[in-house]
Amino acid sequence: MNALTKWDPFKDWDPVRELDEFQNRLTSFFGQTPAWRGREGNFASWAPAVDIIEDEKEFLVKADLPEVKKEDLHINVENGMLVIHGERKFEREDKKKRYHRTERSFGSFTRSFSLPDGTDAAKVRAEFKDGLLQVHIPKSETSKPKQIEVKVE
Repeated sequence: MNALTKWDPFKDWDPVRELDEFQNRLTSFFGQTPAWRGREGNFASWAPAVDIIEDEKEFLVKADLPEVKKEDLHINVENGMLVIHGERKFEREDKKKRYHRTERSFGSFTRSFSLPDGTDAAKVRAEFKDGLLQVHIPKSETSKPKQIEVKVE
């Protein structure tokens, strides 16, 4: 006859793993990918944070890209789309150091944006300094608002 084993719900319970799984389910519910890696060492895909700002002259796309090298960053404008592609590499410089926690994401990323009507794709320019990418998308002359004076007689 088999012996009965007492069930202990907390014996194999890992609260960190449970929270990781809950966060993964929650972010996937909202259509996002977790921006950090799991404890298994596999790096999750990531997308840099982006702000898009408009004024009377242009649209400005700002992307946070810390530790991304200029040579690992590619920006293309084609068929009405702005595509930002790059890679942040994970480099362990000192083998004597022990990493206790690694939450920042590494690997390739791609962000794509439709250019609004009335932009001049031929004049798009970008600047990259101190981990901040700024892509300037000028508005074409025809799309800029014009002030028309109304005369009253």
